[in-house]
Amino acid sequence: MTEPSKSSLADKLRSLGVRIGAADMHVKTNPKTNVPIQSVVEGRFVSTRQGETFIAEQTWPPDYRHGLTPLRTSVPLLTMAQWAGDERLTDLPLETFAFLDTETSGLAGGTGTYAFLVGVGRFEGETFRLVQFFMRDPSEEAALLEGLMDFLAPCAALVTFNGKAFDAPLLVTRYSLHSLPVPFEDFAHLDLLPLARRLWRDRLPSRALKYLEENVLAAPRTVEEVPGYEIPYIYFDYLRTGDAAPLKGVFYHNAMDIVALAALMNHMASILHAPFDGQVQHGLDFIALAKLFEDLGRVEEAARLYERGLEVGGSEADFGAAVQRLSALQRRRGDLESAATLWQKAAAEGHVYAHVELAKYYEHRRRDYAEALKLTHSAEELVGLLDIPRYETRHWMEELKHRRERLEDKLRRSRHE
Repeated sequence: MTEPSKSSLADKLRSLGVRIGAADMHVKTNPKTNVPIQSVVEGRFVSTRQGETFIAEQTWPPDYRHGLTPLRTSVPLLTMAQWAGDERLTDLPLETFAFLDTETSGLAGGTGTYAFLVGVGRFEGETFRLVQFFMRDPSEEAALLEGLMDFLAPCAALVTFNGKAFDAPLLVTRYSLHSLPVPFEDFAHLDLLPLARRLWRDRLPSRALKYLEENVLAAPRTVEEVPGYEIPYIYFDYLRTGDAAPLKGVFYHNAMDIVALAALMNHMASILHAPFDGQVQHGLDFIALAKLFEDLGRVEEAARLYERGLEVGGSEADFGAAVQRLSALQRRRGDLESAATLWQKAAAEGHVYAHVELAKYYEHRRRDYAEALKLTHSAEELVGLLDIPRYETRHWMEELKHRRERLEDKLRRSRHE
């Protein structure tokens, strides 16, 4: 999908006094500026029951890698299906998955927003085939929708990026306006954006598809790429001038979004299926996976993932949050001894939270108030060395002061018993 734009194509057309119905919107045919789409993008015209539409096709071979990642998923989607809450995803053949993305006249929604370019890919055997349906003129919308319907006929699952919130509802609206059946109405729908947020929210500054493509898949785009926010304006200019030349970059943008979708699903499925096989390197990624597995009720796997994440390391704040989660998890499992071993290792590396958790462990589990007090003192010393905001230092020191005073009192009373 495109990024937010300031106004939709429909808003612009209204400001120019143009009527919005598809029958009243037509591309200009000025001979001086008219550059047809077929001279810009390699494609062909196909006839549908609703008329003619333009399509561009590409295929990627079985050995293609998008950056570091093959397109074809080869592992079971059990964990992904569990996360998505749709068991159908575990049993459907990969050939029935449709990877879909739209380029639109804006993000306003409603009847004034058009999906002028709809790209959809699917696996045919080992080959990945992408077809892009283009609306040369808004009067061709029904034909585009009919062509898309035919392409989706063998499919049973939809894969999108923010498609549940945008692409799918928009297409449902367009099909309804033309009294056409929605071809994906009963499909399983896997939206990768919410999962991307779960996996990389704490480590990466952006979860936009292009950013993940570059920083997770290691697949930067070429100079053909156009920013998503420019796409509605490019299409509007095309309708105004008839010059399709700038649309070449839009077709590239859409194609790369769909290829990235396939590769990203493969990468996500792989790290969910086998998180310890070497694909996950960053401590925060292990911790994000641990949180997800914990939420799915898979506590044994979650504990191992927390432990690996803490072994790999991270910032004090990241470490502290993970230790807290692991501590609670280990308590539920009744395995504080394993947690204590991990905290001892982390404490030796200078992590404040490890000292605090060990102090709790010695106070409440071992009843060794002297050792707990010693660990509290060492935590206070470490806080003074941390390069953190003043309010965080104050919070730490107040908490540790309260713990130290309580332990000193317990230690005095224990000596007089």
